[in-house]
Amino acid sequence: MTRAAVALRDATRRLNEAGIEDAPRDARRLLAHALGLAPDRLTLHLQDEMGAAAKAAFEAAVTARLARQPVAQITGERLFWGRSFRVTRDTLDPRPETETLVAEALSLPFTRVLDLGTGTGCILLSLLADRPEATGLGVDLSPSALAVARANAGRLSVADRADFALSDWFDAVCGQFDLIVSNPPYIAADEMPSLSPDVRNWEPELALTPGGDGLNACRRITAGVGAYLAPAGRLIVEIGPSQGAAVAAMFARAGLQAVRILPDLDGRDRCVVGTNAPS
Repeated sequence: MTRAAVALRDATRRLNEAGIEDAPRDARRLLAHALGLAPDRLTLHLQDEMGAAAKAAFEAAVTARLARQPVAQITGERLFWGRSFRVTRDTLDPRPETETLVAEALSLPFTRVLDLGTGTGCILLSLLADRPEATGLGVDLSPSALAVARANAGRLSVADRADFALSDWFDAVCGQFDLIVSNPPYIAADEMPSLSPDVRNWEPELALTPGGDGLNACRRITAGVGAYLAPAGRLIVEIGPSQGAAVAAMFARAGLQAVRILPDLDGRDRCVVGTNAPS
């Protein structure tokens, strides 16, 4: 038999030797997952002996991490905006930077929200969970991602207020919304080789890059938004840290007002927000 503390120490060493950033944190999360524990309960069980099933599950998880599979894909979930979301290889791993967009969206009232490229649904569903009077639509080009989003809507008990549709941006969208949000693919083609292998080799390329200069998705969104954004409605889009000025100019050309570039907690440009003219 092996104590959990010994297994944790060995796994941390192996991950460190492989150059995994935050190896101690990752090892703890994977061990908690293998033991069926909440991460904040792990310390209480480090002196426990591990059974054969837990040892095998932990070894499989560590092996996957050594292959640079993201921890969220291995455990199947990620915390975002204080809630747990299911994650698969068909979706982007929700990132803390995207909470900048959620915070801005929640800064003003809304009743009907559209999420373009919804992925896990983390943006749309976080907004609906915090605004019980709101309804929303999430669209994505990936049927597999939509299946994950629907499952997450059920997990968060907002399925009765969240609709989902297979759509290439606005193609299958009808009606108007007082809030439109998106975390579109924005990584330029020549930036892809420099991405961490955790991202480049494991997350869906369709959700990472539109090719070219990385701005084609924003061009599509701003070109089409006028038909779907209600008077005085807001558009909020996540961007790469070097894209603020270019995307803000697209917002202005689309006729949006009060255009602002918002930083994330690290001070990097993260979102652009603009408001439609009132009626």
